[in-house]
Amino acid sequence: MPATTIHLVRHGEVFNPNHVLYERLPDFHLSTRGVRMAQATARYIAAHSGLNHAAAIYSSPLDRTRETAGEILKALNSVREERGEQPLELSTDERVIEAGNEFRGKRIGHGDGALWRPENLRLIRNLHKPSWGETYEHIGQRMSDFVYEKVDEYPGEQVIVVSHESPIYSFRHLMETGNAEHWMWKRHTALASVTSFTFDSDTRELLAIAYADPAAGVQ
Repeated sequence: MPATTIHLVRHGEVFNPNHVLYERLPDFHLSTRGVRMAQATARYIAAHSGLNHAAAIYSSPLDRTRETAGEILKALNSVREERGEQPLELSTDERVIEAGNEFRGKRIGHGDGALWRPENLRLIRNLHKPSWGETYEHIGQRMSDFVYEKVDEYPGEQVIVVSHESPIYSFRHLMETGNAEHWMWKRHTALASVTSFTFDSDTRELLAIAYADPAAGVQ
């Protein structure tokens, strides 16, 4: 029975000294620590006998995901070169982009945070179904469209996809429960972590979900 595994990798830490919600804004890059996190995950992938035979690598088009994917590509292509294989190239796809959010560009913490301003209270009226932006159902659907397309495109292969916390966890929750809706504070998708979904390539049946956190010890 051929199986296809889609590995959803969260990007590394972002340089964000003003603590704003960067969402889909340009020019938010990995921090120095974020680069180290991406490199730790890249080493993990390059050393993994399944992952280092990945047939393709995709990312969201945002800076932080492309930079994380770039570190993974460096490590993977080094292994591929040793095996006499052609290098992989990065492809981007809008379907795995960060969730849309009406608080983009704003601070949302305590004090002067936008979250607590009266004019913004309408945006937080429902924490289970995000009233502040893109719904979890929509996120889960676009992620499903992408993942199942790649299951069909790469039967029996491994595919690496660098995305963001909300899309990764929304898809995981959808796969585990049949519903993408979840409480955001219950997410478990660490920076530079790898959440892997294995499907029967013929039937698309989900066979297993695995999780790894290669960058957990990065300082």
